[in-house]
Amino acid sequence: MKATVMYGPRDVRFEDRPDPELMKPTDAIIRLAATSVCGSDLWPYRGLQPTDEPTPMGHEYCGVVEEVGRDVKTLRPGQFVVGSFFASDNSCPVCQYGYQTSCQQTEFVGGAQAPYLRVPLADGTLVAVAETPDAAFIPSLQAVSDVLGTGWFAARAANVQPGSTTVVVGDGAVGLLGVLSARQMGAERIIAMSRHAPRQALAREFGATDVITERGDEGVARIMDMTGGLGADSVLECVGTQESMMQAIHAARPGGHVGYVGVPHGVTLDGQQLFFEHVHLHGGPAPVRQYLPELIDLVLDGAINPGKVFDLTLPLDQVAEGYRAMDERIAIKALLMP
Repeated sequence: MKATVMYGPRDVRFEDRPDPELMKPTDAIIRLAATSVCGSDLWPYRGLQPTDEPTPMGHEYCGVVEEVGRDVKTLRPGQFVVGSFFASDNSCPVCQYGYQTSCQQTEFVGGAQAPYLRVPLADGTLVAVAETPDAAFIPSLQAVSDVLGTGWFAARAANVQPGSTTVVVGDGAVGLLGVLSARQMGAERIIAMSRHAPRQALAREFGATDVITERGDEGVARIMDMTGGLGADSVLECVGTQESMMQAIHAARPGGHVGYVGVPHGVTLDGQQLFFEHVHLHGGPAPVRQYLPELIDLVLDGAINPGKVFDLTLPLDQVAEGYRAMDERIAIKALLMP
């Protein structure tokens, strides 16, 4: 098969790769219905995360089970499934606490920008849809596998409550779906921080009540002005830079919560400064598997349409164009169709 491989900064190739095979009796092979480029893929694409060797890319996926290992009990060929970017057994003590991305057997699921994918720990990682979904649902189910699940975790980590005031830092796909998540959780006021008109429009469609363009200290000052000098109850940090993290922390009220899901690059925290902030911090790699059943149901019931974050659809063999478009902010998120 042909699949996506990153060789270095801005060097993405679609080239011959071995077909995936069952390596363990708990594996499954799936035929992808869709895949996509993640904002976190842009870190190595931009050279901000080292690429030491050619690396198969992609970790967002949904599709049809083609083959299962002999120890797989809950899945069968022909089922449509959605999975997470970390494999988990979904049964160890850590998984039972709801943190499947820290499963005691965890394994990163990579190489999904391809027609076929091997998924380890298939019983714990994949969630089967009762019936093969209509094609119209594919973009939203693809979003569930990462960016919606990550935005949802950001809102949960930020303790979004009914009637609360929530700020979302970051207007990429995760930030926009953080807005959607906060709305679903009942936030009364949702302030999206964005400088880009198409993203602002989608943020409002997903439930943002306010949009502000300021960043850094100016952005914090604007939040304080809008909240009577108090700050927000909940802040979702969906970028991963030093500026975005500090902006999130300073925008929260005393006793408020910051949920951070942006993959950190160059982020450092001053313990003494943080001590006097009186802010709760919680985040990390989103335990998407915890939320998959609930989010799949919301999509199939028509309650949410997270697939709207895909504003560029390409055949998989044009994956390099998807990276370029997202890097240049021409597109919010690229959907790739095998």
